[in-house]
This record gives sequence, structure tokens and C-alpha cells, in this order.
Amino acid sequence: MTEGEPCTSGALLARAIAGDTAAFGALVRRYQRPVYGLALRMLSDRHRAEDLAQEVFLQLYGHLAAIESPDHLSFWLRRVTMHRAIDRLRREPRFVLSPPEAAERVASEAVDADPILERRLRELLAELPPAARAVVLLRYQEDLDPVEIGRTLKMSVNTVKSHLRRSLALLRERLGASGRGATSDTPAAPRPLPSGRGSLP
Repeated sequence: MTEGEPCTSGALLARAIAGDTAAFGALVRRYQRPVYGLALRMLSDRHRAEDLAQEVFLQLYGHLAAIESPDHLSFWLRRVTMHRAIDRLRREPRFVLSPPEAAERVASEAVDADPILERRLRELLAELPPAARAVVLLRYQEDLDPVEIGRTLKMSVNTVKSHLRRSLALLRERLGASGRGATSDTPAAPRPLPSGRGSLP
């Protein structure tokens, strides 16, 4: 594989599993942004997010043979990233983020984004317990439904929905804007928080 040569994720994965280190490096470059983005939104700290992303890809290198497809790879990376982030937050519950790191954007901003609201949402999300924070981010940043979130975090669907209900009620209460939201946390319901990539931290 030469530099700049177009290659599908499936082809890169197959080459990496066969031992092609250049292909593995290309996979890392292709997936490092979403992995780092999830880590940053969970940890609210650039350096910790970078360290966690490196750990995730080191773990991937040892588990390549078990990855069956690009979809499986995306699922595996998301699951490992979130579990590692939750574990780190539980070990370091008193870590406080600095304002510049809280303001960093990973995904592109929505054109009509409210920066003050988004900053407040980031601050409130950082106050949620690790598991609840992961559920909210996967629902509204990654656009996963409760079943997919349950698979990712190894939770029952009822537990996922419980986290969503309590977390969204808390966010609505603290934002002082109950009119923004809806009463249901099912995928078909109108979302009570800004949706789409870049809407949440």
C-alpha cells in the first residue's frame, strides 16, 4: 500500500490482520479521531484523552484477529474506549477540567449551535456519574439507540433508559429550560437536547 492510495477500511483491516504494519497505521489514522473524540468528551482533558486513545489502539493491535469487519471494528473501538473512560473516571473521580480543555471542539460545529448552551451542557455532563455520562453521549453524540448502547456498555436496555431518564431530567432542571425537552427517551421521540455531531461535548 503506497501513501495516498485509496483503500477501504475492509481492505486495510484484512492487511493489518495479515501482519501489514503500514495498514494498521492507516487504520489508526482513520479511526483515531472518533476514538479521541469519545475519550475527550468522557474525560474532558486532552492529555488523558490522548493517553486513553493510545491504550485503545495498543489493545486493538493485540486483538486484530478477533475483528471480523469494519462495522465490528467501529463497535469494538467504541466499546473499549467507553469502558476504559468509565474505569478511569471511577479511579479519578475528583479530577476537575480546566476551562480551555472544556471548550475544545472535536467534531465540527453545527451552523446554528448556541455556544453558551453547549458550554453549559458540557459542564453539566461532566458532573454526571461515569456510566450515565457514557449513556447520554452515546445516545445524543453517537446517535445510538438504547439497544445499541446496552450492547456497547454491557447494560440492560432498562438500565440504559433509566440512565437517560434521570440524566435528562437533571439536565433539564439545571438548564432551567424544561420546554426544550420531551417526556420520552425512546429513539422516535423528539430529542430534549441538541442533536447531531458537535452538539454535545
